[in-house]
Amino acid sequence: MQAIMEKVNLAIFVSGGGSNCENLIKYFADSNSVNCALVVSNKPDAYALVRARNLGVQTAVVTKAELNDAEVMLPLLRQYGIQFIVLAGFLPLVPDFLIDAYPRRIVNLHPALLPKYGGKGMWGHHVHEAVKAAGETETGMTVHWVTPVCDGGEIIAQYRCALSPDDTADDIAQKEHLLEMEYFPQVVERVLNETFSL
Repeated sequence: MQAIMEKVNLAIFVSGGGSNCENLIKYFADSNSVNCALVVSNKPDAYALVRARNLGVQTAVVTKAELNDAEVMLPLLRQYGIQFIVLAGFLPLVPDFLIDAYPRRIVNLHPALLPKYGGKGMWGHHVHEAVKAAGETETGMTVHWVTPVCDGGEIIAQYRCALSPDDTADDIAQKEHLLEMEYFPQVVERVLNETFSL
């Protein structure tokens, strides 16, 4: 008789509205191998928390001090049996102890084609405004491994879209976000399959 395989427990870290977070939860809702077990935010008013609760996913809010305290974060993640972490619009830097505890088990979504437009301060509209200011003819999304270097981890996947000179920063954001909605869950699923041999 074949043993029943336990699901991989996923934590999603978010800071804002949580459209990608909601998309991931819905994508894996009927999965036999992946469970979105916890949503963690550094902002108590992040709408992502509302989205998660509405979909029946447990949530936790951590202060900056708590995020950087191994004696807070590691027990929290152990409590939910977390085996893999997805950053979906999470702004603080992930502390080294968490990266050490989850080696090649943390991925991040970045709203540009890294290595361009990455690093400190490059998030959300700042990225899209920089892409516009540079006159880029394309933009896209990057999924990469998280390392101690901000946006410096090995690239896992990139998806691109064309831009026109008439596109505003908001237009660029919208085009890039469509890529996230379509491809981010697929990339996470692929990485989980490769990591855990699902």
